[in-house]
Amino acid sequence: MTVLVAVLVLLVLVAAGAAAWLYLRQRHTGELRQQFGPEYDRTVRQTGNPSRAERELAARQERVEQLHIRPLAPADRDRFAAAWRQTQSRFVDDPTGAIDEADGLIGQVMAARGYPVGDFEARAADLSVEHAEVVSHYRAAHRIAEASSGGQASTEQLRQALVHYRALFTDLLETADTGATPASNRH
Repeated sequence: MTVLVAVLVLLVLVAAGAAAWLYLRQRHTGELRQQFGPEYDRTVRQTGNPSRAERELAARQERVEQLHIRPLAPADRDRFAAAWRQTQSRFVDDPTGAIDEADGLIGQVMAARGYPVGDFEARAADLSVEHAEVVSHYRAAHRIAEASSGGQASTEQLRQALVHYRALFTDLLETADTGATPASNRH
């Protein structure tokens, strides 16, 4: 084999290796985008770098895989659904209290399913692995709840927070729905 042929073979191998690496990287990105949905884009914006975001999301996956997440027993699911209906009915007389109660109920359901219930960002990150489509609801509800604790949320915003909490709650319970929203959600 001549030197020229050896160099050409080496270049073809390097090009093939680079193409394979690029293909696998794009496939990995596509899988993360599909799994995390809007959370993928939010994490890219937050980190400012797609590679860093993908490492963060992969670390979330690994962390959640180590947890023992389990579905709720039917009796627990029924008990939590009844508590949710009670929280929703409380909204009419005490919107702020109902939002606080809804947040607490989310934490109880998470704990019952096996999620650690540390600070908000850790909870949201853990939820994003298996509940990516509704974690944005959790973030929105949390922002409104924080505004409410400072007296900066209107009743309509509190109603929206309860709707957001319900989306996550329903997903965590693994049921189709748990009842109507307060002040009827018509949109």
